[in-house]
Amino acid sequence: MVSFLKFIIGILFLPCVGLGGEKLTPEAKDALNKLNLPGIKLNLEEWSVDVFANVCLLEGVLELILCTDNSKEHESIFCTSARPLHIHTALLLMGSKPGNPAMKRVQKKKDVRWVSVDPAGDKIIVSVVFSDEDGMIREYPISDFVSPVAPQLEAVAVKEKKQFPDNFIFAGSHLIDGAKGSKKYLCEDTGNVISVSTFGDELLCLSELSGHENDKLIWKVNSKLLPDLGEEVIIRLKSKVVRSVKNKRSINKK
Repeated sequence: MVSFLKFIIGILFLPCVGLGGEKLTPEAKDALNKLNLPGIKLNLEEWSVDVFANVCLLEGVLELILCTDNSKEHESIFCTSARPLHIHTALLLMGSKPGNPAMKRVQKKKDVRWVSVDPAGDKIIVSVVFSDEDGMIREYPISDFVSPVAPQLEAVAVKEKKQFPDNFIFAGSHLIDGAKGSKKYLCEDTGNVISVSTFGDELLCLSELSGHENDKLIWKVNSKLLPDLGEEVIIRLKSKVVRSVKNKRSINKK
């Protein structure tokens, strides 16, 4: 167990260790298939990270899309028993590069001052997979389950053809010092896996800052297509960068 944790922590310090679907040897594919990350599947066919989750909210204002179990189910559509540390590791293995959440950083020039740092990282396309009423497995963009809070905002969104984004930033939370010189992945304490609001410690976040502070809690659950409370779904995470590269190669081959 200790050696496995060291392996994961080591991966977190690498800028990017993705292998790329077309370059995988049979041995590498076999190794990835055997990697045991509870609650997570490395989907080599879709080249995605599939996170097993459950529906935990059918009505209410959103601060999260996905949280960990027993954390913030009252403001998140889905919850998962998978560890954020493992989700981060899986995204790295599938070729995604993390950046940072929104934060404040000390800038030392003439005077020491704090400056705002925007969130950064690869874009991750988020979708939800589950069986419909006919038993067919379908994949839906995350935007199908989110709508504006106020009717006037919804009218503006329709007029301007705006909707909730389907891609998030792989911010990667933070590694902080733990007990006895160990490292700790902050998102594991907070449960902020895929955020709508800006917390500063989330694994995946939106590019636009939002939250209570600037009155930007403008999204709510759209439960029209959602399964019942407690039903299992798959939260599928695909790197937009990796997919773009693969599509470009396919075009070149033609």
